[in-house]
Amino acid sequence: MTSLQLFAERSATTYQPSSAVSSLYTSLLRSPAETAPDAVRGFLEQQLLVAKALPCNLPADLAQLPEWVAGNSQSVAERYAQYLQERHAGGGRRFFSNKAHALYFLQQVAPSKLVDGAWLYGTVKHADDWRYHGLIRTYLEELGDGEPALNHVLLYRNLLSEHDCAPNALLDEALYLQGTIQLALGHLSDEFLPEVLGYNLGYEQLPLHLLITAFELSELGIDPYYFTLHVTIDNASSGHAYKAVQAVMDLLPSDADRSDFLTRLRNGYLLNDLGTNSTEVIHAFDLEHEVVAMLEAKSTFGQHMHSDYCRLEGRTINDWLATPGQSRQLLGALENKGWIKRHQDPQDSRFWQLVDGPGAVMFGVFNGYELQLLKDWIAGDWQDNEPGRGANPFRARFRRRNSAMATQQPSQVATLPIEQLIALIAPDSHPTPEGLAATRAYARQLAQGGLTR
Repeated sequence: MTSLQLFAERSATTYQPSSAVSSLYTSLLRSPAETAPDAVRGFLEQQLLVAKALPCNLPADLAQLPEWVAGNSQSVAERYAQYLQERHAGGGRRFFSNKAHALYFLQQVAPSKLVDGAWLYGTVKHADDWRYHGLIRTYLEELGDGEPALNHVLLYRNLLSEHDCAPNALLDEALYLQGTIQLALGHLSDEFLPEVLGYNLGYEQLPLHLLITAFELSELGIDPYYFTLHVTIDNASSGHAYKAVQAVMDLLPSDADRSDFLTRLRNGYLLNDLGTNSTEVIHAFDLEHEVVAMLEAKSTFGQHMHSDYCRLEGRTINDWLATPGQSRQLLGALENKGWIKRHQDPQDSRFWQLVDGPGAVMFGVFNGYELQLLKDWIAGDWQDNEPGRGANPFRARFRRRNSAMATQQPSQVATLPIEQLIALIAPDSHPTPEGLAATRAYARQLAQGGLTR
């Protein structure tokens, strides 16, 4: 019986489809030691059963992998050059219609970005095997080698915090799928090594959307460094894409065991195609829908907070908010009364003056993302003529801050046994001060060849 047949049999008894993906994601990220391995295994096995039905573009002969990677990189470079030509010729942004759209994207993809590199966590237990060193180096680089300013998870957390746009409620279940796959592979990597290698091979290829995202985020005043960092470290000549190919070749089993291994590797590669991808997230954005949904969510908290002095179309604000499904009509009433002036500078709208700025009566009611939704919805077509809109998008708007932020490595961490260092650099703890210190200690010992149990 092949491993894939075993997957099918075992998944029927160990995985419950009704279990929320987000719950497993949270469990693996917050309390992995308390997460039942059978639940993790069953989840992975079911995702692999789905993935194996997808078309696969990997070359049949793995000896062609370097050429395949180079070809992909060249294709992306050519398509990005075409995009830049279109922008130079005056074409508009391809991804983000406004800043709120970009912040929406950052929120929606957060579950996978906040576990960056997790699929490789299990490889750090194999520092005494040279075949794993490329995978381990990739994981450590995802962790910034313990430098806070280079740790990918911290970079993304800080990006969300800077724009006050961290998701404050559960997102759609499909948005947790990739992050859960990454965490599951990291915790069961010895059992699913071929799948880890395949997933890593696919994830580390440079996608076109990464380049366009970075360009347009910068244009909208959002620091793109998290994304540009991936452009550089994932390069095909010496970066993570190159290391991914080398790891596959180094860890291939003997000819007698290779067929099943390659099947599993391809299925692991195809795991990258499950869930909601970045371009689907981008195309799903609808500004007015998001504004209305946000106001509906707020109405529960605001329905008793307003005086009866102000009335719109004969109804108090409390009455408007107390009736579910009235948010779009409320916006219309605010427009009819002249409190919102669509397609003009938001500063001209009385409603905006109530919510924006430290002197605003409703200051603090809306977070940064919610304010941006309102601002862009009010501005509408006006933002196309907003002062500064025609600024050169090709001019660099951000300069990297000094990355030398790491504190002196605590001696108590530097001298910990390898098992404790490994525990501290897990996805649930590596962004903490102790995890960062442990990452630096592990990376230094690995470089010196001194990791022993």
